[in-house]
Amino acid sequence: MATSWHISRHDGLPPPQAQVVDEGLGAFNDRAAPLHEVRALSCFAHDAQGRVVGGAVGRVWGPCGELQQLWVDEAWRRQGLGSALLQAFEAQAREAGCASIHLETFSFQAPALYARLGYAVEYTRRDFPHGIVKVHMLKQLGDAAGVIPEPGPR
Repeated sequence: MATSWHISRHDGLPPPQAQVVDEGLGAFNDRAAPLHEVRALSCFAHDAQGRVVGGAVGRVWGPCGELQQLWVDEAWRRQGLGSALLQAFEAQAREAGCASIHLETFSFQAPALYARLGYAVEYTRRDFPHGIVKVHMLKQLGDAAGVIPEPGPR
């Protein structure tokens, strides 16, 4: 067992040592939970020339879906594309067996859009600078929603 250590501190971009932490945490998580079951989920909007003008990117794990990113090119905003992408993502999540989708968004991003489409605020964090609020939101996707297994030994 180690009896002494020293701590280095770094500002800015993560140093190469950050990969060791990432790999170590990944190995621990893999032993604790079946994370190999997590699957990427995404959908994209393309213009007439085939360029990506928006997308919804996330993942699913059993009955849980997570929207990690929703983006629409500025020229395509306020035309219903964000709603269409989110609904396509939800449909894909349902097909994958999801009962709910959760997401985080900042107050300057799209919480109003998510609320209009049935997402409820679960909690907010108000300690960011400049009055910015982080909002965690959840949407139940139907009859299978709401059952969360108790944690326990595997």
